[in-house]
Amino acid sequence: MPLDQLWAGWRDAYVRDATKAEREGSDGDCVFCAIAASGPPAVENGMVWRGELTFAVLNAYPYASGHLLVLPLRHLSELDELSSEESSALWTTARAAVRAVTAAYRPDGINLGANLGRAAGAGIPRHLHLHVVPRWSGDTNFMTSIAGVRVIPETLGGAWEKLHAAWPGEMS
Repeated sequence: MPLDQLWAGWRDAYVRDATKAEREGSDGDCVFCAIAASGPPAVENGMVWRGELTFAVLNAYPYASGHLLVLPLRHLSELDELSSEESSALWTTARAAVRAVTAAYRPDGINLGANLGRAAGAGIPRHLHLHVVPRWSGDTNFMTSIAGVRVIPETLGGAWEKLHAAWPGEMS
């Protein structure tokens, strides 16, 4: 079987940083904390919404268009570390993210979940986060089936514009 390649040079910095952190036994600075500290929601930081205890940000390496991450502002890695207020706010923000994704993309379904720990698939296990991923009945095309590659048909800026505009005004 031949080895096919898909060029993704934009991932080079991510791969180098992740490799360095793994070899040093550290994750370095938390990218999610840096985003949370970068100011209000903006296309430049990918933050779609920010509250007092939680925020929603675009996944920089999405599985599908509109892939959002919902996180507590406080740096923690375990569900049990959330205060009652943070837990409630996280779930309220996840519900709002699902509403925004539904309004912006009209998917046939949504994956909502968490990868707790590196062995469970968490790319950044030190900062708890939930994934909100829109899905469509026909979203597994030949690229995914044959090449094991997802094609994302929009820019992160385009996704940010759609989701920021669709974010629910009142969160309850």
